[in-house]
Amino acid sequence: MVTLLLKKSYQHKNLKEVKFNNLWNYHGIFTTIRIIGKPQKILFFKEHIDNLIRSLKIYKINKKNLKKNILKLIKLNIDKNKKFDHLLRVASNNKLISISIRKRYKTKKNFTLTLVNYKRIDPEFKNLKYKIIHKYLKNIDTTKSDIALCENGKLLETGTSNLLFVKKNKIYSPINKFYRGTTLSFFLKKIKITKKNILTNLLNNYDEIIVVGSGKGVVSVKSINNFRWKRRSLKNYRILSKIYQQAVSNCPRYNG
Repeated sequence: MVTLLLKKSYQHKNLKEVKFNNLWNYHGIFTTIRIIGKPQKILFFKEHIDNLIRSLKIYKINKKNLKKNILKLIKLNIDKNKKFDHLLRVASNNKLISISIRKRYKTKKNFTLTLVNYKRIDPEFKNLKYKIIHKYLKNIDTTKSDIALCENGKLLETGTSNLLFVKKNKIYSPINKFYRGTTLSFFLKKIKITKKNILTNLLNNYDEIIVVGSGKGVVSVKSINNFRWKRRSLKNYRILSKIYQQAVSNCPRYNG
């Protein structure tokens, strides 16, 4: 069970605070953003907010001053005196904007995946329809493992992040039916990543599987619990991890 250090909900119409609702399984969109240090840095902040607003408009949650109000609420709820390594979640439906903050836990070594035959609802968007995924994740220590979603024998994404696959030092990403997260978008600008259907029956052709996302950062998968695949290299994980850490170091200070 996730412990929330901060949890607030506000009405769209007047920004009045109301009883907290995490908005899971409502019609709406959310984003999860990493906050680091003191003074605070918010990793890929502009990209997260721009993508959130764009997705909300597509979902017809196009309120007056939407972006301005979300930025105002984020600023209101970040304690300038606190040292962070936390995850800020911003969620919205047609009535509410919800803000929460939880501690970011580093993943353990020997990280594993478990294949699950499921595709998220409307997967190209970070929508709030997570009932099935939460059912799987509630029984998992997500610092040690995650689920890997599959459909028709094709790998898509994890329950929380994106997946990259490495074969002979070439990096591949699934073609579609998944959400292209902000961390993945960052890497797409930094290195060559080829789009390709990742077939479960050909997984053993890949030397590395790498998880990338706002919460996990960059993680190397050691093995798959319900499939005979094991990691054969850490080379590209180390390259991506170094690029990611440079982005963390170079991230500008958050000024609200």
